[in-house]
Amino acid sequence: MLAIRMQRTGRKGQAQFRVIVQDSRRSPSSGNIVELLGNYDPHTKVANLEKERILFYLNNGAQPSDRVLRILTSQKVQIPKWVEKITKKKSATKNPTKLRKNQPKVETVVEEVIVAEPEVKEEPAEETAVEEAVSDEIKAEDQVVETTEEVAVPEPAESETTVEAEK
Repeated sequence: MLAIRMQRTGRKGQAQFRVIVQDSRRSPSSGNIVELLGNYDPHTKVANLEKERILFYLNNGAQPSDRVLRILTSQKVQIPKWVEKITKKKSATKNPTKLRKNQPKVETVVEEVIVAEPEVKEEPAEETAVEEAVSDEIKAEDQVVETTEEVAVPEPAESETTVEAEK
């Protein structure tokens, strides 16, 4: 059986294709072709085809490949009815439950962060009067230090000091 297929030519990254007629049992790279029917440039989508010769081979039983069939329909070549048309096969999804659209919706809840207050240890009730007096003095010193830090007198700027000195 004859096949109308494409044979890749051109260098790496610059593919060009020949449209050829070849025995279907042969590889396109074997070089054993029946006839060269044209060429196709996939970068510019330009196809130069001999339409009369293509129709001759199609009418005599040559089966075009899927890609050649697309090119022939874009070039408006009349395809015989017996030629197998390209149909997109819709395959079944292997694991439909794993698709995102089938996953249950997760509500995004902002978690409230609860800050635990440090536990205050209760001192035993047997505390002596001396310890209470010492702790009161320490607390009083802490309060004094805090108040002195809060009350800070700003120093006058140099321009103000020179004005005061001249008077």
